[in-house]
Amino acid sequence: MEADWSEVTRIPLPPPAPNAYLTPVTTFAFDSHQELLWAGNDHGRVSSFFGRDLSRYTSYRAGSAEDGAIKKLLFCDKGVVSISARTVHLSIRRGLTQWHLKHPGFLNLQCMAFTSKGVQEVLIAGLQSQMFKVDVEKGVITDTIETEAQYTIMKRAGQYICAGTTNGAIHVLDPATCRVVKNWQAHAGWINDMDASASFLVTCGGSPRPLYGPTLDPLARVYDLKTLLPLPPITFQAGAAFIRMHPKMSSTCIICSQNGQLQVVDLLQSVMVSVHQANIYDTYLTALELAPSGEALVLADTQCQIHLWGLPTRMRFSELNIAPEFPDVPAPVPSLPWSTEIPLSTIGMPFYREVLLSAWPTHLVVEVGAPPARIDPEVLASLKRSDIGGHAPWPGRTRRNQVEDTRAVQRARDTLAAPRFLSERLQSDPEIQNGQRRISDALESLADLALSDSTKKDVPVVYQNFEIKYSKFGVEDFDFEYYNRTCYSGLETHIANSYMNPLLQVLRFTPIIRNLALRHTASSCLYETCLLCEMGFLFDMLEKAEGQNCQATNFLKTFSSLSHAATHGLLEDLSPNTPLTVMIQSVNRFLMGKISGDYRQISPQANHLETALATVAIESTRCTFCSSEQSVPERQLVHELVYPPKVQPPFGRRRRPLTFNQAVRQPPRAPRPTFSTILKTSIDKHTQSKGWCGQCHRYQLLSKTKNMQGLPSVLMINTAIHNPEARQLWATPGWLPQQIGVIINSGQVFCYEGKDLSLHLARGAHNITVYELIGVVADINSGENQKPHLVSLINVAPSSINAQDKDLWHLFNDFLVRPTTTNEALHFDVGWKLPSLLAYQVVSGSHRIDDTWKENLDPSLLYRKWSQLSVSLTDPRRSVANRLSSSENANPDTFRLLSDDTERPKPGFQCAIDAEFVKLEREEIDMHSDGTHETVRPSRLGLARVSVLRGAGNDAGLPFMDDYIAITEVVVDYLTAFSGISPGDLDRMTSKHALVSLKVAYKKLWLLLNLGCIFIGHGLPKDFRTINIHVPKSQVIDTVDLFYISVNKRKLSLRFLAWYLLKEEIQQTTHDSVEDARTALKLYAKYKEFVDAGILEQMLNEIYAKGREVGFKAPSAAAGLGVDALGTPGGSATASPSKKPAALARTTLGSSLR
Repeated sequence: MEADWSEVTRIPLPPPAPNAYLTPVTTFAFDSHQELLWAGNDHGRVSSFFGRDLSRYTSYRAGSAEDGAIKKLLFCDKGVVSISARTVHLSIRRGLTQWHLKHPGFLNLQCMAFTSKGVQEVLIAGLQSQMFKVDVEKGVITDTIETEAQYTIMKRAGQYICAGTTNGAIHVLDPATCRVVKNWQAHAGWINDMDASASFLVTCGGSPRPLYGPTLDPLARVYDLKTLLPLPPITFQAGAAFIRMHPKMSSTCIICSQNGQLQVVDLLQSVMVSVHQANIYDTYLTALELAPSGEALVLADTQCQIHLWGLPTRMRFSELNIAPEFPDVPAPVPSLPWSTEIPLSTIGMPFYREVLLSAWPTHLVVEVGAPPARIDPEVLASLKRSDIGGHAPWPGRTRRNQVEDTRAVQRARDTLAAPRFLSERLQSDPEIQNGQRRISDALESLADLALSDSTKKDVPVVYQNFEIKYSKFGVEDFDFEYYNRTCYSGLETHIANSYMNPLLQVLRFTPIIRNLALRHTASSCLYETCLLCEMGFLFDMLEKAEGQNCQATNFLKTFSSLSHAATHGLLEDLSPNTPLTVMIQSVNRFLMGKISGDYRQISPQANHLETALATVAIESTRCTFCSSEQSVPERQLVHELVYPPKVQPPFGRRRRPLTFNQAVRQPPRAPRPTFSTILKTSIDKHTQSKGWCGQCHRYQLLSKTKNMQGLPSVLMINTAIHNPEARQLWATPGWLPQQIGVIINSGQVFCYEGKDLSLHLARGAHNITVYELIGVVADINSGENQKPHLVSLINVAPSSINAQDKDLWHLFNDFLVRPTTTNEALHFDVGWKLPSLLAYQVVSGSHRIDDTWKENLDPSLLYRKWSQLSVSLTDPRRSVANRLSSSENANPDTFRLLSDDTERPKPGFQCAIDAEFVKLEREEIDMHSDGTHETVRPSRLGLARVSVLRGAGNDAGLPFMDDYIAITEVVVDYLTAFSGISPGDLDRMTSKHALVSLKVAYKKLWLLLNLGCIFIGHGLPKDFRTINIHVPKSQVIDTVDLFYISVNKRKLSLRFLAWYLLKEEIQQTTHDSVEDARTALKLYAKYKEFVDAGILEQMLNEIYAKGREVGFKAPSAAAGLGVDALGTPGGSATASPSKKPAALARTTLGSSLR
């Protein structure tokens, strides 16, 4: 509110009827989308006024007089939401009712605010004991919540909803659960007004005073919503009646008294006060409201007058400034001499952008007629002709009088049917049992499915949104190979925030980022929140998988745990209504800054990653009033494209068709801007904005310019498409170049493409940096029945070590991967495919795959004392430091770390492994009306314990890694019977074990994997999948497969094999990972004995025969075996199997493996 603000307009609120008296304003609000001011009265009528003149726009009844006065107004894309004491109403801005809601629970509504779902849901409350959530789209109540107090005022503030009670208290509510997070007693009597921003909450109210009765407090209360602590109040001697936060200046508020005194106060510097006085004499004020733009203020008084304040020369209400719809002024119809000689082309057609009335919506289109059904060949073969046609026996394949939907058959040909589960294919396809996978014929057609002229308007099948189906065996039973026949792995989608998959794929195929990420991962970094390490783990897993499906579980889990990610609205659960394009562009900015900071933690002196990503410039800020200038260095990691503004015709003038002579005299249109032109403007952009000038000591118009200093090796670009003109540019064929050239000369940047780039390269006069397009993340709108999703189109040639590879474009649609052409990859369509972000890399960085990180691994983590304790700690409150120091005294016969001198892991180093897990999320099941159910999302497991034992030598079977993992998430089921983990074992405050982070445990396994170790265990694929690590088959020895006959279609359990072959009873009460790993190691030794003796096939048949006798379950100890101690046939041992002591078992095992 500047010093020269004054009253611009004063109008009375229109009466409810033509001859009725004026009524006071009960509430008013500025529209957040259009230049409108809305006001309500006590007769249930809502009126709107346009522009600074406050000319009448619309007026409608949102409720009857019996329903009470209008209490609150909120705005969304659908229209205006209003509440009275007993009703909730939604109308479009032109006044037409969308829905009107009444409910017996609506007793005395007073206030409302949007919830965590944004403008899709509103929370309403009042002087009653219940609150209600209302779906704005449908106009129905979705939830009823019991309240702790009665609320009179409510404001949405960042991540909270602030509500004022009848006794002067403030309740801070969680928008998702509506539970009270914090409460303050702001005023002793009541809350008169309140406002909030993302950081601050300000209130004014009253208190009962002796001899004076209820009186407004001379203080405005201030609270910090980030720390949830009170701040020093603001003194206002005139009595604070109304208060508003400034929408542009986050720490500035406007306080008003009932007699019209206005003060503009800085919350952080309350001594800086600007005072104004409203022109009221024989009345007092009843309400105050500030426009979202901060350029207008409106007051209401008891004489039913509305006062508009601001600057007459510069005033607007909304930042969006969307023009309201006004009635069309009918144009005069020109008289035409109508005759057969007049051509119809003389009648012009208007220009239009909106959908025509002839374009009927899909739900109103009815298909009439259908292709005839195909006659069964059996019917044709037995057809007998007669006088009236022919007849044949009914083949019995369908019900009588059943009609075939031939259109559905045709539609089925245009879609990709879901594959059968692997368990179903094993039963019906014998080739799969022999290890020969047969890809379905449906996938064969994908290779021929291109973006031809006939399908440009339809979304191709491969771009559609595919979902993972779950059988009773879980996600492992889903046939991912059905969707991917390439050597490049896709990423699964059943994980929260998996919308980031396309961006991760683009970064994985950018060689410079890939090399630096893996180099950092191989270092000694152990920071739990390091996304760069998780990115390196993921890249290494994708490369080792070679086309098998992977999942970014650990990366996304670490990402979701970052508080800044939630603050920036990057989590799907917290931003359900944010478009994916906006989210992925925000993630791009956040991720580039985060991984640069992660790299700096280990290499602060030489941050090669920031050098590879940052565009270096000197930003100069100059005050246009005093010409003072300041310069600061700037490093831009991500560039946002800035498109040229559209030239708008004068307001209110309708564009009409031009005659031939007028068209000839028109000046030529400006050429369509090229991508390089827009990129230059975006990198070297000059802006003007209002800001604080230290020389003038006030807000002035500041001009910002850039002096470019250096270019990055990787150019990350957000397309930032927000208007139809930008969409049309991207829809132009060939508009996105595969190569661009950038020159920096005298602090300015110049961009070239196509022939201009070739010409500059041929001349060689300037030092030009040439970039090539690595990948594009595109937003796909698959239609009305599917939600939008993201895909990536990537040129994998630059990430190949073969320099001859060129233009190998692939589509990555989560777990569907297929090769595509360059034209199809770079073809965009306004209707269904638009780019969200681009990744360019210098041409000199292509084909440079640096794998020296494998030779520079830092294995020191394997020799540190991080493992669990073998001693029992009686005091669970002992600190972690005490527990770690106690591990030095662990019994070396039951646990000993690897020796850096004599036991350094190397290729072929054998180790036994087993892991235990706990359940972090239960499965989500959709029940159908017929009683069947379908798994929507499977349960999510978390690693709780992992044990790794020596696999050979004198110490075979001795653990060198036995880590319990600290879990901060809520554990819904410890699975104690299967994991041996009890409540409290994974809590740092109560656990008797020395807990380590998931990052530490995972990195140990990752080091063993890349050092060439061979893992021995039972049922390892599922363990590795849950751990989120991919181990090549050449480094896995799985005892499940060693003792398996494919014809029997049954795999044997570890407990049964130990009972039959080793005469040991394991897993009696719970599972123990050390015991299971050691048992698997013994079974491997037994397997080698059978192979050496040449009796493996015979023993396998005996094992399955015995299994069928006992139901493949280990009997009790008294059952007896009927085989000798070595498991060879013909034995006469009668002793019951017993579990051997650990030390004896390790000694026997070591002698057999040497």
